[in-house]
Amino acid sequence: MEQPTNLSGLDLRAEIDRLRQERNAVILAHYYQKPEIQDLADFVGDSLDLSRKAADTDADVIAFCGVRFMAETAKILSPQKTVVLPDMDAGCSLEDSCPPDQFAAFRRQHPDAIALTYINCSAEVKGLSDVIVTSSSAEKILSQIPASQPIIFGPDRNLGGYLARKTGRELILWPGVCIVHEAFSETELLKLKAQHPGAPVAAHPECPAVILDHADYVGSTRGILDYAMAMAGDTLIVATEPHIIHQMEKALPDKTFIGAPGADGNCNCNICPYMALNTMEKLYVALRDLSPRIEIEEGLRLRAKKSLDAMLAMASGSVGQGDLGPVRVTGD
Repeated sequence: MEQPTNLSGLDLRAEIDRLRQERNAVILAHYYQKPEIQDLADFVGDSLDLSRKAADTDADVIAFCGVRFMAETAKILSPQKTVVLPDMDAGCSLEDSCPPDQFAAFRRQHPDAIALTYINCSAEVKGLSDVIVTSSSAEKILSQIPASQPIIFGPDRNLGGYLARKTGRELILWPGVCIVHEAFSETELLKLKAQHPGAPVAAHPECPAVILDHADYVGSTRGILDYAMAMAGDTLIVATEPHIIHQMEKALPDKTFIGAPGADGNCNCNICPYMALNTMEKLYVALRDLSPRIEIEEGLRLRAKKSLDAMLAMASGSVGQGDLGPVRVTGD
């Protein structure tokens, strides 16, 4: 989607606030959004938590500043609301790695397995799954499934591998990865740890095992934020998309938060290129035009909602809590 034009001279913040009122809209921003978008949002958080909060409002319009699968989830939970995404090209490498037809074929190859599927996937893949999981609910859900039951876990092989190592369960892994978390460098992380001796490392489980092996805490984006709030020290190394640091610095201005580096020795390669497609200009246009709009065929919506409902039934208390635990996991 091209950057909107002819918006020069507009006070975008004021115009967005005006349209928010006129449209009876709620603005959601994922932690990986740019600070200026986080600061104007009604809610900032992880993807499912945001969709559930929006569903509980009386808003007619949901403007989801995130990526496409997140906006789809909001529509699945709030079919009566208009859901807009500032840039429809804001996709996700995990979603892209798991085309629905290929996932369906993979399921046919493992007819006895149930599919636990990470929420970072398309509505179509959700509709092909048995239970959707988040990084905060996956372990609790996994613990409720008999050890004899074969399980497909996708699309994130890093999160699946982490869960397999931590629980001792054998999982059939779909080979997808998040390009942002895959970019972290073990060598550069070790250099950073040497520069800040004693500083703990908090990492998202989408990171490769070689990064998680050096983490003092592993958890979702919300979990990492909570860990930062509770930690006793004054410096934290953060191995996830660096825009989460904005919330940490707002809450804890006296502490130091350092983004874990990529292979080039800096964090730039770890900024999600899909999240970055959303801008203030595009948010203004989306609210003005109520477009681009998320639409989901009702049969598909109900199939996808069934797998989301299964997650909430099994682990509603852990959804949005973010905690996969401070236990460091090592191994293959």
